[in-house]
Amino acid sequence: MASPGLAPQGIDQPDMRRAGADRLSLALMDSRNHTLQLLARYEEAMAGGLRIPLEPRIELPHWIAGHIAWFAEYWIGRNPRRGQGVRCPADAPRLGSMEPMADRWYHPLLSAHDARWDMPLPDFGEVRAYLMDTLERTLEQLEHATPDDDGLYFFRAALFHEDLRGEQLVQGAQSLGLSLPFAAPPAAVQREPLALPASRWRLGAEPGGFVFDVEQWAHDVDVPEFEIDAQPVNWGQFVEFVDDGGYDREELWHPQGWGWLEQLAQSEGRRGPRHVDQIGVASGAVLQTLFGRATRMSSQQPVMHVSWWEADAWARWSGRRLPTEVEWEIAAHRAAGRGFRWGDVREWTAGTLRPWPGFTPHAWTRHTEFEAEPLFGRARVLRGASFATRARLKTAKARGFALPERDDGFTGFRTCAL
Repeated sequence: MASPGLAPQGIDQPDMRRAGADRLSLALMDSRNHTLQLLARYEEAMAGGLRIPLEPRIELPHWIAGHIAWFAEYWIGRNPRRGQGVRCPADAPRLGSMEPMADRWYHPLLSAHDARWDMPLPDFGEVRAYLMDTLERTLEQLEHATPDDDGLYFFRAALFHEDLRGEQLVQGAQSLGLSLPFAAPPAAVQREPLALPASRWRLGAEPGGFVFDVEQWAHDVDVPEFEIDAQPVNWGQFVEFVDDGGYDREELWHPQGWGWLEQLAQSEGRRGPRHVDQIGVASGAVLQTLFGRATRMSSQQPVMHVSWWEADAWARWSGRRLPTEVEWEIAAHRAAGRGFRWGDVREWTAGTLRPWPGFTPHAWTRHTEFEAEPLFGRARVLRGASFATRARLKTAKARGFALPERDDGFTGFRTCAL
């Protein structure tokens, strides 16, 4: 299976948010090819006996694949008002689907997560056919789209939605122990923290091109001077926290985080990040299961599969703090030439997810993992990208989020001086 980053030149770059029809066409084919490759891995594993458990954080791979095809058909192929772009309402009239049961199977409002295990969903072969048929129809309609941001909006949304779902399939493979040809994040020589001066920063996205709703809109923020780690916290640093009883010292944890940890200690006996089988206190090395393989993580590789609670506890233990998202963004832009490293793991920041001035929810995110509004005030902000993120999604302006207890993602963190 080709790994992300081996796409034809020019279509796996962050400027795809402003791409025209020609590049979008190639990128949509590339993303669909990646989906099909991942789907084939799951099909082979399930034919060999892999079972997908009914758990809140796990999704059926053939449902994700069918949903990807449905998404493009629902918002592009069946949507006569697609040319309105982001202003197109969620309840706009739709044409009929090429698959009569598509809405019942793949519309998030009509197929609740837990009900999907009991649905007579199409088999892998039928899903592949649906993926290919909807891609052909999408590409045909792209040829007739107006070349402005409204006309191309849903084609860009379909591309990035599929890329995000692809990362979800990779994340699911990690949770299930399914073998995929991805390497662990590379080791990095530890650098001294970076000092950045006080500044006034334009946080958020400016109009133009494709913008996720949670990134709306740019606004000025005054930021005092700060010191930030040059790279995410590594295993060698995290092991010191474990060795010092970090998982047993209630004073280091946020009260809700301590409650989360106690529950896991009772149910799983956890005293380390998810998927960790062994921690070498003397060597700083860690044995962590990666896509079903016990993998030795060196002391200089970034810690991975930590919740926000764990990141916050480590920061308290070290006498530091998690960065705000604006601090992270400033460093990613202004300190890149001074050794600021990002893109190996998604990174927790201090901030609770809040709407920015001018936020308007986008209709296509409703009742999906990408809907921000129900999580305002609860989720924590993630910045950066992981090794499983397509390069066209890797921009220092990208804004992600997750509930603080989530540790199934490829997540790490860095810290700032108090």
